[in-house]
Amino acid sequence: MTATTAPPTVARSASGGDPKWARPALGLLLAATAVLYLWGLGASGWANAFYAAAAQAGSRSWSAFFFGASDAAGAITVDKTPGALWPMALSARLFGVNSWSLLVPQALMGVGTVALLYAAVRRSLGRTPGSVVPALLAGAALAVTPVAALMFRFDNPDALLVLLLTAAAYALLRACEDTRARWVVACGALVGAGFLAKMLQAFLVVPVFAVVYLAVAPGGVRGRIVRLLAGGAALVAAAGWWVAAVALVPAGSRPYIGGSQHDSVLELALGYNGFGRLNGAETGGLGNPDGDAGWARMFGPVIGGQVAWLLPAALLLLAAGLWAVRRAPRTDGVRAALLVWGGWLLVTGAVFSFMRGIFHEYYTVALAPPIAALTGLGAAVLWERRRSPSAAVLAVAVAGTAVWSFVLLGRSPGWLPWLRPLVLAAGLTAAAALAALRLLPRRAVAAASCAAVAACLAGPAAYAVDTAATPHTGSIVTAGPAVARGGPGRGFGRPPTGMRTGPRGAPPGLPRNFPAPGTGRRPPRGVPGGVPGGVPGGVPGGVPGGVPGGAAGGAARGLGGGLGGGAAGGPGGGASGLLRAAAPDARVTALLRADASAYTWAAAAVGSNSAAGLQLASGRPVMAVGGFNGTDPAPTLAEFQRLVAQKKIHYFVGGAMPGARAASGGSDAAARIAEWVEASFPSRAVAGTTLYDLTAGRA
Repeated sequence: MTATTAPPTVARSASGGDPKWARPALGLLLAATAVLYLWGLGASGWANAFYAAAAQAGSRSWSAFFFGASDAAGAITVDKTPGALWPMALSARLFGVNSWSLLVPQALMGVGTVALLYAAVRRSLGRTPGSVVPALLAGAALAVTPVAALMFRFDNPDALLVLLLTAAAYALLRACEDTRARWVVACGALVGAGFLAKMLQAFLVVPVFAVVYLAVAPGGVRGRIVRLLAGGAALVAAAGWWVAAVALVPAGSRPYIGGSQHDSVLELALGYNGFGRLNGAETGGLGNPDGDAGWARMFGPVIGGQVAWLLPAALLLLAAGLWAVRRAPRTDGVRAALLVWGGWLLVTGAVFSFMRGIFHEYYTVALAPPIAALTGLGAAVLWERRRSPSAAVLAVAVAGTAVWSFVLLGRSPGWLPWLRPLVLAAGLTAAAALAALRLLPRRAVAAASCAAVAACLAGPAAYAVDTAATPHTGSIVTAGPAVARGGPGRGFGRPPTGMRTGPRGAPPGLPRNFPAPGTGRRPPRGVPGGVPGGVPGGVPGGVPGGVPGGAAGGAARGLGGGLGGGAAGGPGGGASGLLRAAAPDARVTALLRADASAYTWAAAAVGSNSAAGLQLASGRPVMAVGGFNGTDPAPTLAEFQRLVAQKKIHYFVGGAMPGARAASGGSDAAARIAEWVEASFPSRAVAGTTLYDLTAGRA
């Protein structure tokens, strides 16, 4: 690094060496993170069966692997680009299809993200001995963020996205050190790879990264622009090669692009997974009826406990840190880091706060790295100036975090009630000591700083441990204990996005004291469970999961079978629904396996989760009619009838899916297929599941 680009605010070590305890401390941090993310991982089963089934398909078919198909026969893809499926599918090829082979890659991504964040913070602070503790603080803050402990133990695309964006931020900070283009190109390529994990969400950081690089990178303006354009080209190449490949393959030779209405990746990226998320106009989606969009969303009843423990402190430290380095040279490394992480936090946080389309609490894991980085960086900058009024800012940050933790812990009043007053007392005491640093002896200063860190991390760490100790299944999950909606005694947290709510936020058909679906909380005693830790797969003699419907009735009438399956002999018939893939009965699985090699698909079912549960249990391809929401025109009724005539599908599994077409503009093809099957083929009830044999004679 040249003298002009070294951070002037934190001098480099004369020897260039690390303290003897630096590497053991980092090793301990990474080992503890690995334990937190790996311990009891198999208890979550398939976790999100929607993606688990696609990984299973990719482990058995290279075509399904490349396109991200939901089944090995390649009927339809998942509603995302397939990058996040590839590590899981490769792992499943090596170690077999099981919960560990699918979830361990996610946990390792979490450990890698913590290591990258540590490296980025240390480098920005000059790799001096004094930079080790702030870097460790940043890494620990990320590791114990509850939503990070959730998503790095889950098979959603967010784990890979966060890893790639953190790596891109590290590459950008390296690019700001000299005039070489290689790190700018690496940054662009990593962001582009993030697109293959979760589409346009990866691009939220692009404006921030571009502006920061142009503002602080060394060299002339023309050189900076040229290097930035090279990074942009790398981004387009890394994100676009797969899109171009899909466009070149004829539609009849690949799976239908799930989540689109016209079999188009660009439509999926710009519509359902793009601008539709911002304005709520998601064709084929279910919308976000909660109406909670606004600046307070990140601090709301559920989201606050997911990611916002250190958010107020991070914003305060960002402002104070930028003020402290205001007179530094343009290429100052600390200011560059504050701008990169601060811009990431502000832009992504603003989009999450105000987007009116589909929004789930676990999306906020993308905010965990910048919050943690700003905590470490801001603390380091102000600690250098602790003999100045900056100590008061540190004290305010610690006191504010303690009070905010007291509020967040109060949203789960019956959970670890002793922790709440302890965190408040320790935090306020440590803050008072930090405010009086100039009057304290050296050992007291060290004790106060340790107490401040412990008080600030105790709340999220407890939430993270609770998250790791609880199985999580389904499409929508949250970290930590169940929280009161809007305050103690007002029911549980918000239900899954897109679902109607019953009394006190409970989904229709469930008692008001039932845990929020997807939180992973175990069902009450006496209620049988389908998938571990989740909503029951069937309640004998009752109607589980919502309003019943026949093969066609549910597709036309709303939530039938929306959470669980139908009872034996009842019209619900299916084992799963929109947000959950319950395990089918062994008798159903045996029927799907029987003579399965004679058919392309052992069965077809409306909706991806309905198909996923059957496919994972049987190990045979199951067609997801209509894609995730049952609103994609894939297949059409004519196409389905042709496949039935060719005897490529053995069974149609009855069950209901939300009829979102009227509200979303999605296709009614799935409802028409279900109506045709119900009218054309005889049915049989097997262990509460309605099966239509499509190879039998027409009714």
